[in-house]
Amino acid sequence: LLLISPERLNNRRFRDSMLPLFAERVGLLVIDEAHCVSDWGHDFRPDYRRIREALERLRPDAAVLCTTATANDRVVADVVEQLSAGGDAGELRTYRGQLARSSLRLEAVSLPSQAERLAWLARWLPEFPGSGIVYCLTKRDTEAVAEWLKGRGIAAIAYSGETDDALRIEAERRLLANDVKAVVATSALGMGYDKPDLGFVVHYQAPSSAIAYYQQVGRAGRALDEAHAVLLRGLEDRDIQDYFIATAFPPREKAEAVVEMIANADEPVKLGELAAAVNLGQSRISAMLKILDVEGAVTQDGSGWVRTGETWTYDERRYQGVTALRRAEQDAMERYGDPDGPCLMRALQGELDDPRAEDCGRCAACTAPMFAGPLDRDVVVEAQEHLRSRPLELEPRKRWPATRDSGQKNIPPDRQLRVGRALARSGDGGWDPLVREGRFKTGHFSDELVAACVRLVAQWQPEPAPRWVAAVPSRRAPELVLMFAERLASALGLPFIDVLERVGDGPPQRQMENSSQQASNVAGQFAVSGPPPQEEPGLLVDDLWFSGWTLTTIGAQLREAGAGPVHPLVLSLAGS
Repeated sequence: LLLISPERLNNRRFRDSMLPLFAERVGLLVIDEAHCVSDWGHDFRPDYRRIREALERLRPDAAVLCTTATANDRVVADVVEQLSAGGDAGELRTYRGQLARSSLRLEAVSLPSQAERLAWLARWLPEFPGSGIVYCLTKRDTEAVAEWLKGRGIAAIAYSGETDDALRIEAERRLLANDVKAVVATSALGMGYDKPDLGFVVHYQAPSSAIAYYQQVGRAGRALDEAHAVLLRGLEDRDIQDYFIATAFPPREKAEAVVEMIANADEPVKLGELAAAVNLGQSRISAMLKILDVEGAVTQDGSGWVRTGETWTYDERRYQGVTALRRAEQDAMERYGDPDGPCLMRALQGELDDPRAEDCGRCAACTAPMFAGPLDRDVVVEAQEHLRSRPLELEPRKRWPATRDSGQKNIPPDRQLRVGRALARSGDGGWDPLVREGRFKTGHFSDELVAACVRLVAQWQPEPAPRWVAAVPSRRAPELVLMFAERLASALGLPFIDVLERVGDGPPQRQMENSSQQASNVAGQFAVSGPPPQEEPGLLVDDLWFSGWTLTTIGAQLREAGAGPVHPLVLSLAGS
């Protein structure tokens, strides 16, 4: 028995030397969780598409079995197409079992704010049987939810793909042993984990599709008469999924530019060089290179990339098709649990094309909601305070990014910003809704935000203590940031100094997608129009920390003009 992950097929030595030896002797090739070929193989883990190459090497009489518990007709057809298993229709057999799980009781509860969902968890989780999983879409939410539950006396552990391996193994063990009430996890906790007596699965946010949802709730109640699966809907669900969908595939012009640059280079091109030349972040370029590698356009050579001799064209039709399907599945997931909708189990079965779909007789639509009662408003307020009590530390930039013509250069210590603070993170359920309201609706940041920043500075106690306040000349809303900084200075009992001005008209930073582009875009855009307080430390205020290069550049200019240490303070930090 040989067990490998699809990523093993990315290793050229394995493909060229070992795979032929195995292929000659394989009698049965099993692809478990085969829906991942469709769900993940297009972009997230493109090495799934290399399974097709492995199939082509098998002996003609070798058997192939693909298994999954959650695949609708679209996924089945996509898997067949990707693996080229349907060349001879007479050779292909598809077997489908009934998808309904008699032990699952389904319910959906609409709670727009994160504070309400935290209060709901505090109210209902202790009443669920045994131990279970609370699924979140992001790592930061797993941490916020787990901290809240622990603060309410409910044993909980955060779990994500970034969690240390030893801690993940320990979390899985404790959940299996019912030592914790809940593991608050991203989708990293799932496949391959089997706990027959899992009592509940709660979704803090909605997943991308009915397939993903059924895959996750299906882990509950495998050996129980009843287990609960509750979907909590929130305002941020669509925004998070929109981001994942929009960034799944490389834009045509960027992909073609990368391939051309690699093709025209005399030696292997490194990732940093590509980032300096193409307006994409390094993580997205790295993901793009994986896709281009699987498509045969480029291959890795040492620490760099070279062009292959294979013909390559941008596969726009496939990318658009996959994106359209994901949008359709996203829309279907939004309709799941509508108050006037059908049986929830039948709705899921319908999305998975189960011909035997029927009313379950036990979900919230068939009977009555169990978990939709009024929440304790005092607990909701406490939850809001919990979300607002998590400011973020801003690490100062210490090196200017590399350019095409030069390597990275250190920022002299006496020109660097000090460690700063952000009141909120963009998209969180704490202060960010109030920040967004001021930025996009009222055109005025509230007194509540001023007071929150005063408390943050008192808690933070930056050293040396600030003696003045200045504002970044914002392109987005110059008066908005200026007036906020002036009011904050007054509340702190410090003078506001108006010595910064915008002298350039470069594009917005959000259009720049990596450090090289961002730093270059800021260069020459700002000036110190008068002398700042000499050798005196101060606060540099902005509404958004997007890349850090705007504040880094202005901070260095203030120091060059004679100012003392500069502490950045922003209302929200962009990104996940």
